[in-house]
Amino acid sequence: MDALYTAAATANGREGRAVSSDGQLDLPLAMPPALGGNGKGTNPEQLFAAGYAACFASAMAAVGREMKLDTKDASVTAEVSIGKDGDGFGLAVIMRVELPDSLAGETGRKLVEATHAYCPYSKATRGNIDVELVIE
Repeated sequence: MDALYTAAATANGREGRAVSSDGQLDLPLAMPPALGGNGKGTNPEQLFAAGYAACFASAMAAVGREMKLDTKDASVTAEVSIGKDGDGFGLAVIMRVELPDSLAGETGRKLVEATHAYCPYSKATRGNIDVELVIE
């Protein structure tokens, strides 16, 4: 792969800070209440969900252009779950894609499946994390 852009961020755990190398991202981190924390900060699952949703939506716009489909009224919500997985923890994702009526049915399904094949986050998770696609 020839990198077009490289992002870098530093964190010191779930109860600390995450800071990007350019300073645009500077967030307190905290365990969510569901995992025993106080929830007074973001957490890695929220950051991953935001990144995956944004990337998927951008990928859908690119795929839509290739398919001659208007995706401007579509939106994507990524639900990232963490749970016990054997001796450690694992992640799972539900990718909820809300499509306008003009993209309902088979057209929308083909668009979402093509997007999932194209999106860099989907490629990175394929075979590693269960990702369920839900079209709404």
